[in-house]
Order: sequence, then C-alpha cells, then structure tokens
Amino acid sequence: MKSPKILIFSTAYYPFVGGAEVAVKEITDRILDVEFDLITAKLNSKAPKFEKIGNINVYRLGFGISLLDKLLLPFWGTIKALQLNKKNNYTKFWCMMVTYASGAAYLFNILANILGSKKVPIILTLQEGDSENYLKTKWLGLVDLSWKLALERSSIVMVISNYLGERAKRLGFGREPILIPNGVDVNRYSEIFTDEELNELSEGLGRNKENMIMLVSTSRLNVKNGLDLVIKALPLLPDNIHFFNFGSGEDKKYLINLAKTLGVSERVHLAEYVDHDELPKYLKVSDIFIRASRSEGQGISFLEAMAAKIPVIATPVGGIPDFLKDPSNTSGQVATGYFCEPENPQSIAATVQKVISDPNKNQIIENAYKMVKEKYDWDKIALQMKGIIPF
Repeated sequence: MKSPKILIFSTAYYPFVGGAEVAVKEITDRILDVEFDLITAKLNSKAPKFEKIGNINVYRLGFGISLLDKLLLPFWGTIKALQLNKKNNYTKFWCMMVTYASGAAYLFNILANILGSKKVPIILTLQEGDSENYLKTKWLGLVDLSWKLALERSSIVMVISNYLGERAKRLGFGREPILIPNGVDVNRYSEIFTDEELNELSEGLGRNKENMIMLVSTSRLNVKNGLDLVIKALPLLPDNIHFFNFGSGEDKKYLINLAKTLGVSERVHLAEYVDHDELPKYLKVSDIFIRASRSEGQGISFLEAMAAKIPVIATPVGGIPDFLKDPSNTSGQVATGYFCEPENPQSIAATVQKVISDPNKNQIIENAYKMVKEKYDWDKIALQMKGIIPF
C-alpha cells in the first residue's frame, strides 16, 4: 500500500522560524509513514528553490523579495499545486494558518470545481495570535472575511488552543474544531549543561555582574508581544533587574528609544535572533521568563521556558490560560506560573517582585515542567494528531 501524500501550504518555513514552522517540522519528523511536500515563499534570494528538510520536500516560490513573494504566493502556489498534484495525487492539503500560502489551496479547489476535476480535502490549522480587533480592522476587514471563507471551505479545522476554537466557531465553522496544541521537545529544553558552558554564556551576557536578575523573553519585537510594557515596568524595579530579549522585529528602534526615554537603556538588552537549538542554554542562565502579550494564539515560548525549568510570567489572554494557572486561581488547579494584568506595567513590576520572593516558586516550576512533559511533548502531540487526523 502506498504512503499517503500531503501537500502543506505555509507562507514561511525554515530558516524563517516561528511557532507554526516549528510545529510543522516537529510533527512531520515524527510521522514517517506519510510523505510530505510543502509550498512556501522564497523570501530570501539565497534560499534554494527546492530542498529536503527533515521529512518534507520544500518548494520555495518567488524572487527572494519578501513582500512581493507573499503577494504572488496565492497564485504561483496554485500553479505549483496543480503541477505537484498531477504527479502525486495528494490525499489532503494541510494549510498552516489563514495566510497567503493557504490561499493557494482554496484557489486550487475553486479551479477544480470550475473544471469539473477532483477537489482535495483541506485541513486548516489555526495558530494565529492576532487580536480580534486586528481581524476586524486590518485591510478594512478583509482578514476577518478571509477567515470566514477559509473556514467555510475546510474539511477539518485544527486549533492549538480553546481560544482559537471559539474563534473558529464564532466565524462560522459549523463543526467542533479539533484541539491539538503546539508542543515542546522536552528532552532538548531540559538538557543539562556543564557549569563551564553556563558560566561562559553568563559572562558573555554580563549575567554575573552586580547580582543581576535576568528577565528573559524569546519574542518577536512587535506590538502583540507587549515588550514595551516590560520595559515600562523596569523603572519600578530595582536596578539589578535587567530585561533580555532574543528575537528580531519591526519595533526594535521604538523599543530602544523607549528604554532611553525611561532611563533604563543599560538594563534593556535586545539581542538578535538566537538559533532555536541554542535557546535552551539561554533560558537556563535566566531567572524569569516574561512576555506581557496583548494577544496570543497559544504561546509556545512559555512552554519552552517551563520545560527549561524557569518561572513564567504571562498575561491571561488568548490561549495562555489553557496551560498557565496562577497560584491565586480558585479552581483548585495546580499552579504552573504567574499572571500579571494586561496593559499594566505596575502589575508586571509587582508580579516580578512576587516571583523573586515566592517561597513556593520551586514547586510551581516543577508543576509546570511535569505538565509540559505529560501534555505538551512533541512525541505525544504527533501521536495525537496521527490518531485523530485521517491522512
């Protein structure tokens, strides 16, 4: 019996890495009896048009000009999908989010319907962390409309959080979405490093100076992730508390100027993107993971920090409450982290002080690690997906 063949549509893919791209690779690397192809935008002129990454044949389309490649992707991707499907006869299309790339899958089926040929069932995974307001106002509401059209034309909708499941139903998906969260390679993030390795990295970061307490985030520099709120909290905290972020983004200049205006430039360290394989070591030398998200689809970075066994501060927005339970919760659920209030630097500062002085902190860290290992390890997520989704 021939292996099922799946064509994945993702606007970005390795080496451009976010939670969605990590999810695709981690899952497909563990499902070896299915053949995967992937259509994505080239985005960089040096990126090869084709290469095999893990268990996926990756086809990059475009000229290496980011915006142009994205705008062309729905149409160029449709043509490429027609060519590949003629050869491979795919059993399913798998769309990673409602994006430029997924547009190609839906256009393919529209053409198939017009031409009287066979349509391919579409699996749509919702990973987006954008706010409700963003969907309704971006491009005069066209983002909201594109979600409705995609949901209407999808055979299966997977979501990574209950929050996104409710959104899918609100926007018209008539069946129950399938909840399959993003996960973590627990073994990698719980890796034990030598004191020499950790001390060397700490020295390089200035970590061993002035009894520094290191707040860390691994976030894209954008409005959604609320890094400006963390910077606004620093003047309310002792001078030995510094904030490090490892990630790039469009708001870097604004955040640098904000830190300068608030007089905390020497305590804000906006480092460049760190390779995903190196992140566990950077988390291990940190004291507290923090992201004051304004919206969040799920929040894989929080789970990675939990797997690395450092305490986590977050806001109770989007999909975060699925896995983070604050000690003050009245549901009786085991505490796995700490909540601060959204849009509130004073609450952020108070929560940082609370974590530093909390005598139960180590137990909360252990609770979080145990939860991630039991519920969010990629090995279990891949098995769950394979058991539910009929490839």
